[in-house]
Amino acid sequence: MPEKILIELLKADIVAQRERTLPEQFERVLSLVNVLRQECPWDRKQTPESLAHLLLEESYELIHAIDQEDEIELKKECGDLFLHLCFQVLLGEERGTFSFADVFEALCHKLISRHPHVFGDTFAETEQDVLKNWETLKRKEGRKSMLDGVPNAMSELLRAYRVQKKVSGVGFDWPSDEGVLDKLVEEIKELKNAASKEEQENEFGDLLFTLVNYSRFLGTNPEDSLRKATNKFMGRFRKIEEKVEASGRQWQEYSPEELDVLWRLAKEK
Repeated sequence: MPEKILIELLKADIVAQRERTLPEQFERVLSLVNVLRQECPWDRKQTPESLAHLLLEESYELIHAIDQEDEIELKKECGDLFLHLCFQVLLGEERGTFSFADVFEALCHKLISRHPHVFGDTFAETEQDVLKNWETLKRKEGRKSMLDGVPNAMSELLRAYRVQKKVSGVGFDWPSDEGVLDKLVEEIKELKNAASKEEQENEFGDLLFTLVNYSRFLGTNPEDSLRKATNKFMGRFRKIEEKVEASGRQWQEYSPEELDVLWRLAKEK
C-alpha cells in the first residue's frame, strides 16, 4: 500500500472518536507525533537542540500548574511534556540510536539496580542510607566524580542545591544549621566590605550559595521557596496596580511613602 494512503488511514484513526485502552492511547500519541513529523512543515524542521528550550518551558508550565493547584491545567501540561518526550524519542529513532523500548528498558534497569534495598538484599532504613547507596552505585557505573551528573542547564539556584545535597551524602557538610548561620553573617560582612565590582559579585555569589545551603537545614528546596516568594510578591503588586488604576493617578504621582502604604494594605489582604 502506498505510503500516502497509509498516512491518510493513520490520520483518520487518530482523529476517530472512540474509546481506547491505555496501550491504544499510547499508540495514538506515537502515531500523532509521527504524522506531525511527516506532514507539518514546522515539525519536519525540528532537531533535539531546537526543541530543548521548549522542553524546559513546558517543564516550568507544569510546575506552575502544580503551584496553582489547577488539576485541569496540570493534566494538559503533563500531556505537553509527554509530547516533547515522544518527539525526542522519535528523533532518536530517526538517527537509529534508541527507541521507546530502549528508553523503557534502560529506565527499568537503572531503577532496579539503584534500589538494591527494594529489589536486592542491601539494607537501607533511612532516606540518608538510600542517598549514600545511590551515590555509591552511580560511581560504580563509571562516573569519576559524584558531581558529574549535575546538569549545567539547571537554574543555578537548583544546581547549587543539587551539588550541596550530593556532597552532603558523603558527610561533607555542616554539623548543624548554626554553622551555616554564622557563615551567612560572615558572607554579609564580606559583601559589605567588598571594594570592587568583581569582589561584590564574588561575595554576592558566596552569600547566595550559603543561603541555598541553609535551605537544606530548613528542609526546603530554595527553588520552591523563591518561586513561592515571587508569586506572593506578584499577587500583592497586582493589588497595588488595581488601587493605582482605580485612583486615576499615574504611578509617577505617588510618593514612596504612599506606595509603602498600598504595599502594607496589600500584605494585610
